[in-house]
Amino acid sequence: MNDGMATKTGSKYKKMTMSPQEYQTYAKTREPARSVPQNCLRAFLVGGLICTLGQAVQDFFAYAFGMTQQEAGNPTVAVMIMISVVLTCLGIYDKIAQWAGAGTAVPVTGFANSMCSAALEHRSEGLVLGVGGNMFKLAGSVIVYGTVAAFFIGIIYMALGLEGH
Repeated sequence: MNDGMATKTGSKYKKMTMSPQEYQTYAKTREPARSVPQNCLRAFLVGGLICTLGQAVQDFFAYAFGMTQQEAGNPTVAVMIMISVVLTCLGIYDKIAQWAGAGTAVPVTGFANSMCSAALEHRSEGLVLGVGGNMFKLAGSVIVYGTVAAFFIGIIYMALGLEGH
């Protein structure tokens, strides 16, 4: 039967009806146990590793091309996005995220992963309606929030006469 849970009684199936509360109780008994300290440690280690890699890339740009740390920031972000997208396309980033949890939500790589995952998921629907229309579903709220926050911070800076310092 496709329209609900069923139990086998003899050779026939009998439909079971559960209230939402009963289902929640049933689902909680089937939910795997999670170790919060272990999840925190994994998130910390992987998030720290991603940030350490980003710092190494930034130091490389500063050293190899004679840039300041601030000038090396933009190419570093581009490289981290590229690494995240390539790992997402290969299915590796999702496996890391499944193991590490929130540790992979480091802003630049996590954002790139969310956009790339949505684009890959909807690519069969076409470039415009599939990829273009769906890749900003999750990322769109982040972009809007960032834009609005930057607008208001700019007004505060202007009102205080800080002019970007």
